[in-house]
Amino acid sequence: MSGLLLAPALFGQHNFQYEAWHAHSRLDSLPPHLRKAGVFGTLTINDTGISFEQNRGKQKKPKHPEAWRWAYPDIQQLKISARSVSVLTYKDNKWKLGADRQYDFDLVSAGSFEDVCRFLRGRLDQRFVAVMADSPSRMLWEIPAKHLVGFGGDEGVLQVGAGEIVYKSAKEGRSRTWRYEDIDNIASTGPFEFTIMTFERARLDYGSRKQYNFQLKQRLDEKRYDDLWLRLNRSKGLTVLNAYRDDSLK
Repeated sequence: MSGLLLAPALFGQHNFQYEAWHAHSRLDSLPPHLRKAGVFGTLTINDTGISFEQNRGKQKKPKHPEAWRWAYPDIQQLKISARSVSVLTYKDNKWKLGADRQYDFDLVSAGSFEDVCRFLRGRLDQRFVAVMADSPSRMLWEIPAKHLVGFGGDEGVLQVGAGEIVYKSAKEGRSRTWRYEDIDNIASTGPFEFTIMTFERARLDYGSRKQYNFQLKQRLDEKRYDDLWLRLNRSKGLTVLNAYRDDSLK
């Protein structure tokens, strides 16, 4: 059975439903069916928000079935990959010293969340984190790179489009697609180094914003970097005095 149960567009409304597993205590190193505590249920994503309702038929008559619903304004961050969704709320978690409570869901059958990713981009702003690589709307340039993580990293390719930057990683869970509005700033200390400061939440990074550092395998042309900086700042409404043309890289 496909992970997508229902995806009709009735009367202009969208309704995506998936069979999902909610882990009470997430252990990413284990598959969903081996995690100690959790429930199966239906994850619904539609025009007004996201909800989860426990499937009573797959558990032994739960006394208090788990069910939640979040309107989009109540979601602090939504992170989505091909097989998982994480909803970070504004609700305090008393067991974690007041840290904001997060709800994690995984698909339990074939399929992916890729079909609902584009829909969610239109519902959430900088709170949306796409842990997958989409094709840029209009490719400007690309460059092979290594994403530096801790004492190692993963290799892939950076693709710069007219409205987004994509990092396609060879390692699962490391790809990203950033709309220009998802990026706080970019930086470069040399032609073979490139940094993207995003609005993705990160407890250990500066300002609680996640930073991505790349070691480039080819020289980044200064003209390309300057053009990208202009595009990013123009997307934020910054008035730039220098003349700018869309075909500046041709």
